[in-house]
Amino acid sequence: MTTQPNMPANMPKLDEVLIKSNEQDWRPKSLKGVYEKVLWRDDETGASICLIKFDKGTSIPEPHMHASNQFMFVLEGHYEYKHNGLVLRPGSFYWNPKGNVHGPTIAHEDTVVVEIYDGPHYPQRPSWYDNDQDAR
Repeated sequence: MTTQPNMPANMPKLDEVLIKSNEQDWRPKSLKGVYEKVLWRDDETGASICLIKFDKGTSIPEPHMHASNQFMFVLEGHYEYKHNGLVLRPGSFYWNPKGNVHGPTIAHEDTVVVEIYDGPHYPQRPSWYDNDQDAR
C-alpha cells in the first residue's frame, strides 16, 4: 500500500501528467527566432519548466538578470554567453543564480534547451520582448 504525500487543499487530484511535447506546436515569442513549449507553470509563483528553441543566429541582445534561479539543460545545438565565452552544447547543464547579470547570448546553431525557473523570470520585462507573456 502506498500513500500520497500531503497536498495543498486547493490542489486538483492528479495521479500523473503526460505531455507529449513533440505533438505541441512551438509558440513564437516576440524576439524573432525564439520559441517555447510550456510544460508546466505555477501562475502564483512564476516558476516554470519550458522547452525553448533558438534559431541559429538568434541573440538575447543585452546583459540582463533574472528574478529567480535559472536552470537550462541543452538537448541540441550550440549556445554561447558572449560576455564570458561560456559555451553550452548537448548535455550541458547551466545554472544562473538569481540576480546575476549575464548575456548577451548567441545561438551558433539551432538550439533547444529545457529551461527551468524556480520563480518569476525577470524583475521587469526586458526590452527585447514587446509583451508580458513572452517575459514569463
